[in-house]
Amino acid sequence: MRDVHRVVVLALDGVYPFELGIPSRIFGAADGRYEVLTCTVDGRPVRTNADFTVTVEQGPEVLATADTVIVASISPSHVTSELTDEVAAALAMIRPAARIVSICTGAFVLAAAGLLDGHTAATHWNMADSFRSMFPHIALDPEVLFVDDDRILTSAGAASGVDVCLHLVRKDHGSELANAVARRCVVPPFRDGGQAQYIEQPVPENGAASTSATRAWALERLDEPLTLTDLATHARMSLRTFARRFHDEVGLSPGRWLIQQRVARARHLLEASDLSVDQIAGRVGFATGASLRQHLHTAIGVSPQVYRRTFQATR
Repeated sequence: MRDVHRVVVLALDGVYPFELGIPSRIFGAADGRYEVLTCTVDGRPVRTNADFTVTVEQGPEVLATADTVIVASISPSHVTSELTDEVAAALAMIRPAARIVSICTGAFVLAAAGLLDGHTAATHWNMADSFRSMFPHIALDPEVLFVDDDRILTSAGAASGVDVCLHLVRKDHGSELANAVARRCVVPPFRDGGQAQYIEQPVPENGAASTSATRAWALERLDEPLTLTDLATHARMSLRTFARRFHDEVGLSPGRWLIQQRVARARHLLEASDLSVDQIAGRVGFATGASLRQHLHTAIGVSPQVYRRTFQATR
């Protein structure tokens, strides 16, 4: 019996090499907790969207042994609303209990297989219209970096594959290991906002200021009752200008972003400390323990006590 979690990455014709390598790089830095294998639908080399092919050692049969299956992204020219018989047969080998993940346009493959029916999905923002056209019955959230919907996870474009893989490490083993993996891979352990901040926007007027310094300032003061006025004053902008630029850069309103950061900090403290819920609430800027409980439940669907027990047991 295997002691490690097996991740199998499916490489399809037209695969992007960058996204194909993300799972191996992230999970491979997780202190031996995962085994990563790569396969194709027939065990043969596949053409990438670059000027080379990829040769792998595994055929589709390895999908039946996976604890997590990841479908890497493919070139838009290979996107279709229907699967080939080979791809359909390969996906049919996945165990019902396995976790299934897509990176970027890999969501089109899951949708065509019927795996996203009844789920909310994410994909690259530039492919959102195509996705809605092909699969109008599937709810699409084009602004987030990834969607975790039960055992089905879909991520947005390209580097958001890093975000969803780090999320899985955090979900499986806690933020301490996920943060360590992020440091080893020289990536942020948690990116605030969604992919809305990367959607092409009109060039801002000359001299337009960024809100990044104010965000860094706020992160050092999460225990304080920060208001929109406080943030705008620090940024030396009017309330209206600050709110607009903040949303353009982050993809969230300042208030929603603050709650997100406070919840993320609270999750870390629940995992890594023995502070009470009320103490943690005070340290992250929630007025009461009840407020923390409400926001945590809204974000991840569990109470602080359940969350703490889960990750302390994991460690």
